Amino acid sequence: MSDSSFSLPRRDFLRGALAAGLFAGRTSSSAAPAEPRKTALIDTNAWLDPWPIRRLRLEDPAALAAKLQQNGVSRAWVSSFDGILHKDIGGVNTRLAETCRRFPIFEPFGMVNLSLPRWEADVEACAQKHHMRGLRLLPGYHGYKLDDPRFAALLQLATEHRLAVQIAAMLEDERTQNPLLRVPPVDITPLPSLLASVSGARVMLLNWPRVSGGKPLLLALQKTSVLLDVAMVEGIEGIAGVLDDFPVAQLCFGSYAPVFYFESAQLKLRESALTDAQHDAITQANAQRFLGA
Repeated sequence: MSDSSFSLPRRDFLRGALAAGLFAGRTSSSAAPAEPRKTALIDTNAWLDPWPIRRLRLEDPAALAAKLQQNGVSRAWVSSFDGILHKDIGGVNTRLAETCRRFPIFEPFGMVNLSLPRWEADVEACAQKHHMRGLRLLPGYHGYKLDDPRFAALLQLATEHRLAVQIAAMLEDERTQNPLLRVPPVDITPLPSLLASVSGARVMLLNWPRVSGGKPLLLALQKTSVLLDVAMVEGIEGIAGVLDDFPVAQLCFGSYAPVFYFESAQLKLRESALTDAQHDAITQANAQRFLGA
């Protein structure tokens, strides 16, 4: 599912899937397939800078910005892959802010590593120095769980600074991980009770379908304010399947570009029978509400 230089099989798969879908539509009905809605997209799950263990075709910010603009994205929320392993998180966030000033399509989400000392200063710098609107966390890679008191403290501090919080439940399938970077999906068990204890906290889960605990645990989030992105949703009419369990108000468009093909996320929108209201909510309205726009 990566958008790397070794990507021909994935591209062929997507083309074949799209062709098969269009053929099936023609054979099952005399009506032509519906054209995709041409509305501006907010991509809530995009990344900048090199992935630690392989090259990505669109890791250059100029190339990624051009790709997203060509596909109708008006705004892409981005963090830096440097934040996975770098210890100078302040430097990572400064470079991120500078890149986003050069490419206005990007909305910076600062990285915070709770396992490092003085992480509170990084939160404050994101809010006060860089004027960011959100943070992105990697609990699995940074070595803490969501029942860690530091995570509760971060939620409180982020809320005080009016920062939204994204939690990347995973970055790579466990079956393809480098042996030296084995990271299991995040256990979200403590999240519902934490949200109840921090009034006004805004939290979003990225790359969530394989979280530890599976579907029963995810269903505990139905009555919370947590949002979910669609980047790792799989299966025929995958988004429609998610809507069987969650209200549309909890779902946002996310591509996980440049690791995944952007077209893969677009195809998920096209193959699910969404109403205009559902489409608009997923592609922009829910994201705008999440950031308080």
